[in-house]
Amino acid sequence: MTTRTRLLDPAVGRALSAVSATAKKGLGDPALAELVVIRASQLNHCAFCLDMHLALARESGVSERQLDLLAAWQEAEDVFDERERAALALTEAVTVLTDGFVPDEVYERAARHFDETRLAHLIGLVVAINNWNRVMVSRRIPPGGYTP
Repeated sequence: MTTRTRLLDPAVGRALSAVSATAKKGLGDPALAELVVIRASQLNHCAFCLDMHLALARESGVSERQLDLLAAWQEAEDVFDERERAALALTEAVTVLTDGFVPDEVYERAARHFDETRLAHLIGLVVAINNWNRVMVSRRIPPGGYTP
Protein backbone atom coordinates (compact mmCIF):
# COMPACT_ATOMS: atom_id res chain seq x y z
CA MET A 1 0.00 0.00 0.00
CA THR A 2 1.36 3.39 -0.99
CA THR A 3 0.61 6.48 1.06
CA ARG A 4 0.10 9.50 -1.13
CA THR A 5 1.32 12.47 0.86
CA ARG A 6 -0.34 15.50 -0.70
CA LEU A 7 -3.97 15.51 0.40
CA LEU A 8 -5.50 18.45 -1.42
CA ASP A 9 -4.75 21.84 -2.74
CA PRO A 10 -4.72 24.01 0.42
CA ALA A 11 -7.62 26.16 -0.81
CA VAL A 12 -9.76 23.07 -1.40
CA GLY A 13 -8.85 21.75 2.05
CA ARG A 14 -9.86 25.03 3.67
CA ALA A 15 -13.16 25.00 1.77
CA LEU A 16 -13.95 21.44 2.85
CA SER A 17 -13.01 22.29 6.43
CA ALA A 18 -15.31 25.32 6.34
CA VAL A 19 -18.24 23.21 5.07
CA SER A 20 -17.63 20.62 7.80
CA ALA A 21 -17.38 23.22 10.57
CA THR A 22 -20.45 25.13 9.39
CA ALA A 23 -22.59 22.00 9.12
CA LYS A 24 -21.44 20.70 12.50
CA LYS A 25 -22.12 24.04 14.20
CA GLY A 26 -25.51 24.40 12.50
CA LEU A 27 -26.58 20.94 13.63
CA GLY A 28 -26.18 22.22 17.18
CA ASP A 29 -25.37 18.87 18.78
CA PRO A 30 -21.64 18.03 18.85
CA ALA A 31 -22.17 14.50 20.18
CA LEU A 32 -24.70 13.63 17.47
CA ALA A 33 -22.44 15.20 14.84
CA GLU A 34 -19.64 12.87 15.88
CA LEU A 35 -21.91 9.82 15.78
CA VAL A 36 -22.93 10.79 12.25
CA VAL A 37 -19.39 11.30 10.95
CA ILE A 38 -18.16 8.12 12.62
CA ARG A 39 -20.96 6.06 11.06
CA ALA A 40 -20.25 7.44 7.59
CA SER A 41 -16.55 6.81 8.11
CA GLN A 42 -17.27 3.21 9.14
CA LEU A 43 -19.25 2.68 5.95
CA ASN A 44 -16.46 4.24 3.86
CA HIS A 45 -13.67 2.34 5.68
CA CYS A 46 -11.77 5.55 6.48
CA ALA A 47 -9.34 4.67 9.26
CA PHE A 48 -7.94 8.20 9.53
CA CYS A 49 -11.38 9.77 9.99
CA LEU A 50 -12.46 7.05 12.43
CA ASP A 51 -9.37 7.59 14.54
CA MET A 52 -9.88 11.35 14.55
CA HIS A 53 -13.62 11.40 15.15
CA LEU A 54 -13.61 8.71 17.83
CA ALA A 55 -11.27 10.98 19.82
CA LEU A 56 -13.52 13.98 19.17
CA ALA A 57 -16.61 11.96 20.13
CA ARG A 58 -15.09 11.10 23.48
CA GLU A 59 -14.27 14.78 24.02
CA SER A 60 -17.90 15.62 23.14
CA GLY A 61 -19.24 13.21 25.76
CA VAL A 62 -20.39 10.35 23.54
CA SER A 63 -20.57 7.23 25.69
CA GLU A 64 -18.25 4.30 25.14
CA ARG A 65 -21.33 2.10 24.83
CA GLN A 66 -22.61 4.14 21.90
CA LEU A 67 -19.20 4.08 20.26
CA ASP A 68 -18.92 0.32 20.79
CA LEU A 69 -22.34 -0.36 19.27
CA LEU A 70 -22.49 2.27 16.54
CA ALA A 71 -21.79 -0.20 13.74
CA ALA A 72 -24.86 -2.17 14.90
CA TRP A 73 -27.05 0.81 15.86
CA GLN A 74 -30.17 -0.69 14.25
CA GLU A 75 -30.02 -3.66 16.61
CA ALA A 76 -29.02 -1.58 19.65
CA GLU A 77 -32.43 -0.02 20.17
CA ASP A 78 -31.94 0.91 23.82
CA VAL A 79 -28.57 2.60 23.17
CA PHE A 80 -29.65 5.25 20.64
CA ASP A 81 -32.72 7.45 20.98
CA GLU A 82 -35.17 7.96 18.13
CA ARG A 83 -33.57 11.25 17.04
CA GLU A 84 -30.13 9.64 16.88
CA ARG A 85 -31.56 6.65 15.03
CA ALA A 86 -33.23 8.92 12.47
CA ALA A 87 -29.95 10.79 11.93
CA LEU A 88 -28.01 7.54 11.56
CA ALA A 89 -30.54 6.14 9.07
CA LEU A 90 -30.27 9.31 6.99
CA THR A 91 -26.46 9.15 7.24
CA GLU A 92 -26.46 5.64 5.84
CA ALA A 93 -28.93 6.51 3.08
CA VAL A 94 -26.93 9.55 1.94
CA THR A 95 -23.60 7.71 2.23
CA VAL A 96 -24.55 4.53 0.42
CA LEU A 97 -27.26 5.72 -2.04
CA THR A 98 -28.02 2.08 -2.83
CA ASP A 99 -31.03 2.86 -4.98
CA GLY A 100 -29.62 6.12 -6.33
CA PHE A 101 -31.64 8.25 -3.92
CA VAL A 102 -32.56 8.67 -0.27
CA PRO A 103 -35.81 6.79 0.39
CA ASP A 104 -38.72 9.07 1.26
CA GLU A 105 -39.43 7.25 4.53
CA VAL A 106 -35.84 7.79 5.72
CA TYR A 107 -35.94 11.49 4.86
CA GLU A 108 -39.39 11.95 6.42
CA ARG A 109 -38.27 10.16 9.60
CA ALA A 110 -35.36 12.58 9.95
CA ALA A 111 -37.60 15.55 9.15
CA ARG A 112 -39.78 14.65 12.15
CA HIS A 113 -36.78 15.14 14.46
CA PHE A 114 -34.99 18.08 12.86
CA ASP A 115 -36.35 21.41 11.72
CA GLU A 116 -35.61 22.45 8.14
CA THR A 117 -32.39 24.28 9.04
CA ARG A 118 -30.96 21.53 11.23
CA LEU A 119 -31.92 18.90 8.65
CA ALA A 120 -30.03 20.87 6.00
CA HIS A 121 -27.00 21.01 8.31
CA LEU A 122 -27.27 17.28 9.03
CA ILE A 123 -27.27 16.50 5.30
CA GLY A 124 -24.41 18.96 4.79
CA LEU A 125 -22.42 17.22 7.51
CA VAL A 126 -22.96 13.81 5.92
CA VAL A 127 -21.91 15.16 2.52
CA ALA A 128 -18.84 16.83 4.06
CA ILE A 129 -17.60 13.71 5.86
CA ASN A 130 -18.16 11.64 2.75
CA ASN A 131 -15.93 14.10 0.89
CA TRP A 132 -13.25 13.82 3.57
CA ASN A 133 -13.54 10.03 3.65
CA ARG A 134 -12.98 9.87 -0.08
CA VAL A 135 -9.95 12.17 0.12
CA MET A 136 -8.34 10.21 2.94
CA VAL A 137 -9.14 6.77 1.52
CA SER A 138 -8.03 7.66 -2.01
CA ARG A 139 -4.77 9.04 -0.60
CA ARG A 140 -4.42 6.09 1.79
CA ILE A 141 -3.79 8.32 4.76
CA PRO A 142 -3.24 6.08 7.79
CA PRO A 143 -4.75 6.72 11.22
CA GLY A 144 -2.76 8.48 13.88
CA GLY A 145 -2.12 11.84 12.29
CA TYR A 146 -4.77 13.71 14.27
CA THR A 147 -3.94 15.26 17.60
CA PRO A 148 -6.53 17.29 19.51
